[in-house]
Amino acid sequence: METMTGGQAAVKALEAEGVTTLFGLIGSATMEMFDALYDASGIRFIGVHDERTGTHMADGYARMSGQAGVILAGQNGPGATNLVTGLAQAKAAYSPVVSIAGALASGHLYRDAFQEVDQQALFKPVTKKTWTATGADRVPEMMREAFREAMAPRRGPVQLNLPRDVLSAQAEFDGFPTPDRYRPYAAPGGAPDAVAAAAKLLAGAVQPVIIAGGGIKNTGGAEECLALAEAVGCPVVTSPGHGDAVPFGHPLNAGQMGPRGNAVASRLVKEADVILALGTRVGFNSTFYSYDNINKDAKFIHVELEPTAIGRYFPAELGILADAPTLARQLRAEVEKINDRALADSWTEGFKIERASFLERRDAEAQVDAMPIHPSGLFKTLRDVMPKDAAVTMDAGTLCLQATDALNYHTPKSLFTPLDFGLVGFSFAAGLGVKLAAPERPVISLMGDGGFGMTVSELSTAVDYGINTVTVVMNNRCWGAEKAYQRDFFGERYIGADISSPPFDKLAELYGANGFKAETLSQLAEAVEAALDCGKPAVIDTAVDPAALYSFRRDSFKHRGG
Repeated sequence: METMTGGQAAVKALEAEGVTTLFGLIGSATMEMFDALYDASGIRFIGVHDERTGTHMADGYARMSGQAGVILAGQNGPGATNLVTGLAQAKAAYSPVVSIAGALASGHLYRDAFQEVDQQALFKPVTKKTWTATGADRVPEMMREAFREAMAPRRGPVQLNLPRDVLSAQAEFDGFPTPDRYRPYAAPGGAPDAVAAAAKLLAGAVQPVIIAGGGIKNTGGAEECLALAEAVGCPVVTSPGHGDAVPFGHPLNAGQMGPRGNAVASRLVKEADVILALGTRVGFNSTFYSYDNINKDAKFIHVELEPTAIGRYFPAELGILADAPTLARQLRAEVEKINDRALADSWTEGFKIERASFLERRDAEAQVDAMPIHPSGLFKTLRDVMPKDAAVTMDAGTLCLQATDALNYHTPKSLFTPLDFGLVGFSFAAGLGVKLAAPERPVISLMGDGGFGMTVSELSTAVDYGINTVTVVMNNRCWGAEKAYQRDFFGERYIGADISSPPFDKLAELYGANGFKAETLSQLAEAVEAALDCGKPAVIDTAVDPAALYSFRRDSFKHRGG
């Protein structure tokens, strides 16, 4: 038995979980934890400048590493409320973030105390589960439960509130068990009858397609997915935001599907007679919940770890509760038992020709001489100069939405977006977390000028801790998506759409980072290569044509006759 404070026990519990990186912002409510962290040599503390962006760092770290990302808000009240946006983002991405916040002393509750807010109620809508520790002796138990919940399928963020008096109180503790003792896990396969039925449907299809989603990407299941596709002889499309689920160069990879995807992949899903959805909800970004984006007459096989997701938006011919890559291995074995698998040859060969033509046309039609820089030329330049093992983070907004399927992702995992939360201000901070999880990988963060302006203070974090990412600010001096809607549907009655910013290259230098200015594509190419080699965090302020805007959500404004 060992006597220690609740704060010391919290840090011991983090060590038992194998936490090596902890993001946080110091505050008086958790001083016992910070004092204990001083002696925790195995945990690297990354001090952030805002709890929201710190949560994005933990989110990026979690997505890249496959382990929980941990954020500590040192102050109750405002320190805790700043976490909400980051946790809502992590929840939309099924990202396993363990969020810890100091909380008001138990004896001060319900007295309108200084910085009082009901943190238990506050976090419930944006997490899988929220706890408030009731005593120092229960801190390790609740910490274990937080990690268990965050990492359990489907993964997601959790919140643990630690009151001041709980952290300062002492208790006796009898060891800190490691995760292998209390959360062993084996990925579940599909029921044999269901697997056999799915194999029969796929083998008998004339126009089959596989949709690979986060259940393939986040589990590293590209090999299993592609082996199945090769056995069936069918193309693979990826769900939005998961264009890196399978490597770009594979001949069966069609790219991102859906209303924001490319024309080839989107057509495949609209015309397929059998659709195998592997680890995807087939939700809003994939379909807008409309049969305009998926063939209503197709036999739909839906594979998910979350039972409530199966057939939720589109009725399934066959729903299978299973881990996506495990199910893919099972299906491949069954498909290979069926002799005649040549039915889809014509469909797949036609797709390959169409895909090759699309990629050639994408390069040929890129506007490489436009001034200011046109997005199509910017994306072609990035395709040409980005290392094949680069990891890319993106914001929401019109330019980043165009970029998701305009870049080539050779190495899963290499694309990190806000997904269905559509958050502006995510990319740069998330990129810092991705880089800490995979320091050997080049990390390039794409953002608009508005989004970068929201989060620029984290340049100090990047410089202070040597987190050397490259941020390409696509500077079109406006909130692009909204200005496009005002242009296309509201008679160019612009209000609040245009913004100003300082020269981000100069600002980066003031923070101690390297700054670059790009007004031509040749300058951009040179800047990206120099930034990757400079040994510092780098920002490239890139002038992009403010008129090159695109309205993605045209469906939302049909009532205006657009």
